[in-house]
Parts: sequence; C-alpha cells; structure tokens
Amino acid sequence: MRNDVVLPSGSGNAVPSAGTASPQTTAGAEQHDGQTRDAVLNLLVEDGPLTAGEIGERLGISAAGVRRHLDALTSAGDIEVASTGFGQRRGRGRGRPAKWFQLTPEGRGKMRHAYDDLAGAAMRKLRDLGGHDAVAEFARERVERIVADVSPSTDPVTVADTVEEIADALTGAGYATNTRQVGNGMQICQHHCPVAHVATEFPELCEAETAVFTELLGTHVQRLATIANGDCACTTHVPIHPPPESPPSPQHGTSQALPTTTRKATR
Repeated sequence: MRNDVVLPSGSGNAVPSAGTASPQTTAGAEQHDGQTRDAVLNLLVEDGPLTAGEIGERLGISAAGVRRHLDALTSAGDIEVASTGFGQRRGRGRGRPAKWFQLTPEGRGKMRHAYDDLAGAAMRKLRDLGGHDAVAEFARERVERIVADVSPSTDPVTVADTVEEIADALTGAGYATNTRQVGNGMQICQHHCPVAHVATEFPELCEAETAVFTELLGTHVQRLATIANGDCACTTHVPIHPPPESPPSPQHGTSQALPTTTRKATR
C-alpha cells in the first residue's frame, strides 16, 4: 500500500526518506487519532457498552484500527470491559462471547459536554422558580416516562420479571443496565448514566429512580451505589421474598392439623 506524502505549498521539493515521517505528518496523524478516540468515547457515552465490532461499524473504522484505539483508551484508563454477562442481555448467537466496552469513572469525568452545563443551568433555574418540589416533580416524571411500559409486580412471584423489564427500559434509555442474582435478591446495575454530572448537583434524579422502582416492584429497594457519587455503576438491591408455602392437604384417614400459636419458651 502506498503512503504518498502531500507537500504543503512553499515546501520545495524535499521529500521525506522512505520509512521516515515528517513532523507535519506525525502531528497530523496524532491529531486524527485524538479525534477518532474522542469519537469512540462520545459513542460510549451515548450508547455504551458497545462491542469493538459495533464501534467499527458505526465509525467506519477497520477492525485493526478499532483494536488499536481501544487498546490506547484502555491503557489511558478511559475505558474498560463491561461486567461479565452484559452481552447476554443484548442477545448474541453462538460462538466466543464478544467484549463489551464502557467508560470508566475517569473516562466519564473527561467527557463533560456543553449539554451537561446547559442541563445544569436549566435545573438550577427550575429550582429557583419552583423550589425543591419542582425539581423532584420533574425528576419523577422523567423516570416514569422511561419505565412507562414496565408491568408492575403484583406478587412475589412476578418481582424478578419486573426487575428484568426495568433493566430493559433503562438500557433503552441509555443506562446500559443488567441484572444479577445476589443471595436472596437481585441487583439492578446501571453501568452508564446520561445525567451523571447533573445528578451530582441534583440528587433528586437518583431519588426519583429509587422511589419509582419501589412502587413498580411493590417492595422496598435499596440504592447501594451511584455513578453521581463516584461509583462505577448505579446499583439497586431488590429483595426477592419467596412466596408462602401452601399447607399440605390432609391425607385420607388423618385428622387436619389445628392452627398453631407461637409462644415464648419458658425456662
């Protein structure tokens, strides 16, 4: 493959020797690499986690180029591989599981955008005009729109299904969410938060999520961590209570047991 060097006007006829890049060429390549890596980070902010294949397809980069940029961003501490099992929620065929890449807290901190400042200014103005109640109402309406299609849990048996529906709704809204079993409960893990910078100043956004999750699930949930507080993910614990066991039906020829009353033992 030829790598022709385009000479700037007024540069004379001097041509860099084969295998040697001119300072201008090197600087241009570094600038292009920086722009491409910024584009990768922006893509992960909006839609992450993503696989290398998805990144390459959406940015028009070869597989080798994607790997080079991902390696550089990983070395810089800006991105990391998402938790095991995330890809299973997105549906994959057979074969070797693909790696899903997401921003690290450090990488997320570098991605402050103008719209973060604009959103923060709008929230501050809303608070000035309507006070805390106006902010809380806005935050709640926002979450309710995200989970509008989630079916509320009606009994302990359906809690797990509602948890999965909540995770799917959050992922669709850009929160890159998966779930995991932990002891006698489940955890909703949001690996990205589109409003993390704003939520740092306005915790009402996080509080509204917790309140709406509690109502949909019909059980008290506990927020264990938030990206807004510097954690790697927003983690919500949902207790799963097993349904009460039905009393055994009396066998033929035996008398039915009378209800028992629990008493304190005496010594």
